[in-house]
Amino acid sequence: MTVHIFGIRHHGPGSACSLRQALEQLQPDTILVEGPPDAEAVLPLLTSAAMQPPVALLIYIPSRPHYCVYYPFAIFSPEWQALDYGLTHNIPVRFMDLPQTHRLAMASQDREQSEIDQDFEDTPHTDPLLSLAQVAGYSDTERWWEHLVEQRGDSVDLFAAILEVMTEVRQGIPPRKNPIEAQREAYMRKTIRSAQKAGASTIAVVCGAWHAPALKDMPPVKEDTALLKGLPKTKVEATWIPWTYGRLASKSGYGAGIESPGWYHHLWEVQSAENLHSSISIRWMTRVAQLLREQDLDASSAHVIEAVRLAESLAALRDRPLPGLPELNEATQTVMCFGRDLGMELIHDKLIVGERLGQVPPDTPMLPLQQDLMRQQKRLRMAADAIEKILDLDLRQKNDLERSHLLHRLNILDIPWGQLQQTGGKKGTFHEIWRLQWQPELAVNLIEAGIWGNRVEDAAIHKASDMAQQATELPVLTALLNQVILSDLPDAVAHVMSQLENVAALASDVTHLMAALPPLANVTRYGNVRQTDTAMVSHVVDGLVTRICIGLPSACASLDDDAAGAMYENIMMVNGAIALLSNPEHLLLWQQALAQISDRQTIHNLIVGRCCRLLLDAGVFDIEETARRMEFALSTASEPPQAAAWIEGFLKGSGLLLLHDEILWQVLDDWVTGLSPDSFIALLPLLRRTFTTFSSAERRQMGEKVKRGNSSNVKSITIDTSEFDEDNAVVVLPTIAQLLGI
Repeated sequence: MTVHIFGIRHHGPGSACSLRQALEQLQPDTILVEGPPDAEAVLPLLTSAAMQPPVALLIYIPSRPHYCVYYPFAIFSPEWQALDYGLTHNIPVRFMDLPQTHRLAMASQDREQSEIDQDFEDTPHTDPLLSLAQVAGYSDTERWWEHLVEQRGDSVDLFAAILEVMTEVRQGIPPRKNPIEAQREAYMRKTIRSAQKAGASTIAVVCGAWHAPALKDMPPVKEDTALLKGLPKTKVEATWIPWTYGRLASKSGYGAGIESPGWYHHLWEVQSAENLHSSISIRWMTRVAQLLREQDLDASSAHVIEAVRLAESLAALRDRPLPGLPELNEATQTVMCFGRDLGMELIHDKLIVGERLGQVPPDTPMLPLQQDLMRQQKRLRMAADAIEKILDLDLRQKNDLERSHLLHRLNILDIPWGQLQQTGGKKGTFHEIWRLQWQPELAVNLIEAGIWGNRVEDAAIHKASDMAQQATELPVLTALLNQVILSDLPDAVAHVMSQLENVAALASDVTHLMAALPPLANVTRYGNVRQTDTAMVSHVVDGLVTRICIGLPSACASLDDDAAGAMYENIMMVNGAIALLSNPEHLLLWQQALAQISDRQTIHNLIVGRCCRLLLDAGVFDIEETARRMEFALSTASEPPQAAAWIEGFLKGSGLLLLHDEILWQVLDDWVTGLSPDSFIALLPLLRRTFTTFSSAERRQMGEKVKRGNSSNVKSITIDTSEFDEDNAVVVLPTIAQLLGI
């Protein structure tokens, strides 16, 4: 009865290749793999033809899905190869790590998510191999291990050397204070003893290299029993989920992550296919050239040849057996990217890390909600992809409208697969632009959302209704109403509307009323496009507009600068909403409220100036009336800061009015030129803040206009018609008419 310890590096292609060869030579009758025993029920799915790594085992507490752990696997993970070998050869395979039924129970008791030991994170915080790497002439352990182990891939004797090295290293490292590591190794030894008692004669143990010495020399049984006694337990469930190489990378925060999953996948493909080390560099450079050509960048066969030669020369100069990723990257940047970094960023994202997204079989254990989402993704032709995509939806098309409904419903369920973008230059309300990118963690969000229903539509209805019941603020409810309308959830609308009416009847804060109106305006905006009945919200909108218009003048009184700035933004939002509603009664009430504000001297001039501008744009005030009000605001009786605030409110965001109206220009020019030097210096920051909101073209034209000068009084300008030539006018008129389209 023999036990063979194979200490590996998680996600190491060389370790995986050597392990596969060792297992084929050893032909064990039992294989024990470091992993969660809770997931043994779903292990047979690994051999399914539909299973395509990278994938991950997800272990979670059903009642609290946010307490969960992931165990990712790639095709080049040694654990994956060991499991695949055992299952395809009908050899008993067992996981031997401390079950998550204990570890998650401890984490939930402590209420510390950081206590959840995730994803094979089993190495000490201080790298015990760094000194060995430095003695060998490497700057970090990653490169040392890659050259000694991962690029070899053909050494069965490798594991004896790893065991010897790790034994020496562990003797010089003090034991960790966290007892979880000792408990894990105790359970691993317990599993080995169980396999021996079951009659296994040749046992292959696959574990992280750090644990290998602890499994070779077995302590007394009673010591391990004492370590495992009294551990808490909780019910857990396991399933497979798709994973990505981006999430396998160490920069994603994954504890046992690697720097270059795409590069390791390349090493695995070459080593497992033909074991020709000389082709690693050639094939890699060929892939780099193909990627650059896809982006219309110059990458010829000559570039590939020169880059391979340079990488091999760099490896020889550094006394490396083969070019590693650093040598290949330096050669690529020099030869193919002409020394620039931009192309290297593309190569890093697409090749070195990679964008591969795995797949799991259809018969993988899933909640009904997950199954419903998969059916809808298939029906609507919306494949989940790790690559970011832009989806332009035309809501006049049935399929696109249903896609929009699905994405909005998922957002209600806190499953942000899609992010709604601004429509930009699209005209009308029938376009939606979505940015889609599937993240593996969304599987947990789906599990958590399963408590609301078995179908996406039902779950969204139930959660929206619960959110409405819990909401106590009017803006929250109107935003929720907008969401359920966009999601086409009429059953949820009734619940939201009932709560909305109750809260609106008691709301007295004008700013809350103002914040609540824009989402309701959006509801009416999408009514015709989405074939939804918006009449149910019309009476709420009517009440909000009336109460806003009545209470706004009083709410604007006696505001300081910060409060006036906030009110300015609220007024602009409501003004846009009123314009969107296109209701003459609403517009009349709104303009009357703005006129009251513009006549009150107790209101901050920032708001008064903006109200005056809005009334001018609406045609309520003409140019002469506006100039009169500007002259009054800029008179010597007004304090310069208040005058500057009036100008800021009136002009903010657009300088075209000044450029095209000589009367207003002259009033402003007279005020600025009449300021004392001290007042001008004091007001310069305020004026500069206003003028920075203008476009560069507007500022340039204003500067040219000031440079030309204008000393005449524009109010007395008259047109001299004494030399008017009617005959010449008759000749020009047809051309003007054609230009105007008359």
